[in-house]
Amino acid sequence: MVGFGLGIAVLLLLACVAAAPGLFTGVDPNAADLRHTLRGPSGDHWFGTDQNGRDLYARIVYGARPSLLIGVGASLLSLVGGVVVGVLAAQSNRVVDQVISRLLDVVMSVPGLLLVFLVVAVLGTGSRNAAVGLAVVGIPGFARVTRAEVIRVRSGHYVEAAHGLGWSKLQVVVRHIVPNTVGPIVALATVGLGSMIVASSSLSFVGLGPRPPTAEWGAMLAGSRNYLEVAWWPAVFPGLALTIAVLAVTVVGERIQGLTR
Repeated sequence: MVGFGLGIAVLLLLACVAAAPGLFTGVDPNAADLRHTLRGPSGDHWFGTDQNGRDLYARIVYGARPSLLIGVGASLLSLVGGVVVGVLAAQSNRVVDQVISRLLDVVMSVPGLLLVFLVVAVLGTGSRNAAVGLAVVGIPGFARVTRAEVIRVRSGHYVEAAHGLGWSKLQVVVRHIVPNTVGPIVALATVGLGSMIVASSSLSFVGLGPRPPTAEWGAMLAGSRNYLEVAWWPAVFPGLALTIAVLAVTVVGERIQGLTR
């Protein structure tokens, strides 16, 4: 319970930072000062400065929004898409079910990172397209779980009773099947959110995320890799921010998943 409470507190703090970064720092994250490049942590710059003389604390604070929103957006898109595809597969006839299942197998057979690269190559770089690419990778997993849950739920007596009362197939799906299916899937999405955040930072690390000079944790790690021998802080502090966020999401997600079992 202590870990869960701490995880909730960290997530609330991160949400506040992402929503209103100006409340946590008054420094412009993109203000460069070449006279103060790679300065270590001090009273003037709590986390030091980067290779362009920009304040690292301000960039980490302002980088929380794009770093988290890409992962959250991708998770929501893949969750919604997976539920729609899974319900469609489970509630359709055998032929449609088999076609959808084979298509999902094809998508899952392609390495996830390669598939994201293909999507971003077609749509272009940027936060929105990175989220879409990650969502495409996540949809098959949610669709399979949804399909299995729908097949389990639709055999319940209350579903049979609804059909007996003359409810249409769509009414049964909306009123009974989806509400009794979404719980475990949302818990699964919460656990997978940490992986989505890491994946989104990985895209930014290779230059497929937000465009410079936007502050983003993965991009900050990429920019610091050539200076590790002379300055550790440009890599350590963004890495710590990313690690803490992922750990908090994972702890809370596992707790929620445990409650839904």
